[in-house]
Amino acid sequence: MKDHPETDVRVAYRRPLWIGTAAVVAGVILGVGILVGLGNATFGFDAAWQDLLSASRGPAMLAFSYALDWIGGGWFGVFAVPIGVAIILLIMRRPWGAGFFLAAEIVSVLAVQLLKQTIGRARPEDILVHADVGSFPSGHVANAATIAVALFVLFPKVWVAVGGAVWTLAMAFSRTYLGAHWISDTIGGALVGAGAALLVAAAFAKPLAREEVRHGAKRAPEAAPGKDPGPS
Repeated sequence: MKDHPETDVRVAYRRPLWIGTAAVVAGVILGVGILVGLGNATFGFDAAWQDLLSASRGPAMLAFSYALDWIGGGWFGVFAVPIGVAIILLIMRRPWGAGFFLAAEIVSVLAVQLLKQTIGRARPEDILVHADVGSFPSGHVANAATIAVALFVLFPKVWVAVGGAVWTLAMAFSRTYLGAHWISDTIGGALVGAGAALLVAAAFAKPLAREEVRHGAKRAPEAAPGKDPGPS
């Protein structure tokens, strides 16, 4: 029976489509729940976590959190990092990878800003940094999650996954440590950011697979992005 690699790729890439959709929907549901059920109030765990961090702030962790505030947002996090990664991918002769990475970043930013304007949640009162309107979801965390997932799609290695998870968790911690977000905002940001990357990965499925084969990747064309099938 003749194989149909294009069909196999399309079928295999349904996984990031469904997982990405589920993540974004979960983030939206969380935001709607906050808008409808809480208004400007908070979850019990939001207030408890914020009170704990506010009472334990120290110079070392503040310096760390301020550094992540700068790295993960503003012109550096939103423009310099994505463009820098795209340039590196182009140097590696991965133009589709570069396009995918930039597209994932753009979709993530647009989704976050749409939710921020729609939900309009108030930020914690003891915020230590300047921030835009709308606490939900966390744009810094969404950006970190998008970068983590997108890089894992392109380089499906355990160390990439671990590094991405640590980076996203560190960013989430820093946002609450600085009082810029409630912890539920960071959960929403992670869901939306990761989901956006997976949805864009599904859209780029075939060209990304062809590009990996062209570069001699060990992964078979039908393998889904972000999934390492192990040794062949």
